[in-house]
Amino acid sequence: MQRTTRRSDLPLPAARRSPDSTAAVLRAVLDHGPIARSSIARATRLSAATVSGIAASLQERGLVREVPEAVVRPGVGRPHVPLDVDSAAIGVIGVHIAVPRATVALLDLRGRVLVRHQNPHRGRDPQSVLAAVADRVAAIRREFGRRRRILGLGLATGGWVDGVNGTVVEHPVLGWRDVPVAAILSAATRLPVRVDSNSRALLRAEQLLGRVAGDARRSAVQIFVGNVVDVAFATGGVIHQGPRSAAGAVAHLPVDGCDEPCSCGRIGCLQAAVGERALVRRALAAGLIERPDIHAVVDAALAGSAGAVALLEERARRVGRAAALLLDLFDPDVLLVSEAGANRVPGCLAALRAEVAAWSSAGADMTTTVHPSSFPENVLAVAGGAVALDQVYADPPI
Repeated sequence: MQRTTRRSDLPLPAARRSPDSTAAVLRAVLDHGPIARSSIARATRLSAATVSGIAASLQERGLVREVPEAVVRPGVGRPHVPLDVDSAAIGVIGVHIAVPRATVALLDLRGRVLVRHQNPHRGRDPQSVLAAVADRVAAIRREFGRRRRILGLGLATGGWVDGVNGTVVEHPVLGWRDVPVAAILSAATRLPVRVDSNSRALLRAEQLLGRVAGDARRSAVQIFVGNVVDVAFATGGVIHQGPRSAAGAVAHLPVDGCDEPCSCGRIGCLQAAVGERALVRRALAAGLIERPDIHAVVDAALAGSAGAVALLEERARRVGRAAALLLDLFDPDVLLVSEAGANRVPGCLAALRAEVAAWSSAGADMTTTVHPSSFPENVLAVAGGAVALDQVYADPPI
């Protein structure tokens, strides 16, 4: 008996495919690849025909590729050739604007940093900083653009960032106010540009690519500690922005026992207490480092400097007290900390977790709840890149 083909069995034309379905297929390949189309259908609850049609479009655009070498062994009938994210054909540019320097990097679709440049600012005004970033982006595209299609540019920075409008509303440490970063860089680079805050960008990275991505998609709090301090939180995979894109402003929470002056004019704010500037200044004054750089403090600690370890552990404990407050307030599946000591110096992570346990009443298991960044060597590059990658995986360009 001849089988009648039903309309629902036919792959949807590209114009009719749901963007959500396309995103779901691409995310399944990111999460589980190499993965067979039949397994994608089960993971996404889409029909096999729909998955096949979407997969073909994703292949045509260079977003996924077949991986015949990943076939375990042929069984009865035609073997299923798995799909994986194509890490060779496409990339994004990640930019991070810190207080002393800018980081510009090229990342593949799995968030791996292929090339990274860090350059001190020649001046801190937006015009000179963004012009230097555009020059570095152009240099990366000249070197890699013929071999790799660049889909977009993501930028992360501290302060109050309006991601919807692509604007740095206020970055008090840099002295920026109402800077249309996305518009400026888009005009200079001819790329789609998206911007976000440090913590929201890193939380996106953890949800996409991190070690505990599944937990982070359920509920998570992300703390970023650098020269600025900010927080992001998410439930059900959605990162909260706030009606003014101002969610996560914790820089001026008061810290007991701290007499560091803050840029806001008060004494003992969290950012003043744990920010990199105060830590580096103390390390220089104690003769622990020779250059004013947080990486020098971490390197000294890893080389066995007891003084550097003590400074970093003290900061970790202060961050831990703030983290305990956030843990009790939000009760997330995971609390992620991006801080130089906790990321790279084992004793600092232990000190931070111990402080969270001492000050929190949530009763959480610290080893399964409190985690350092999944990207300890490339935090800043991945933060910027994740802003662009999040858009790729949410709305694949097909």
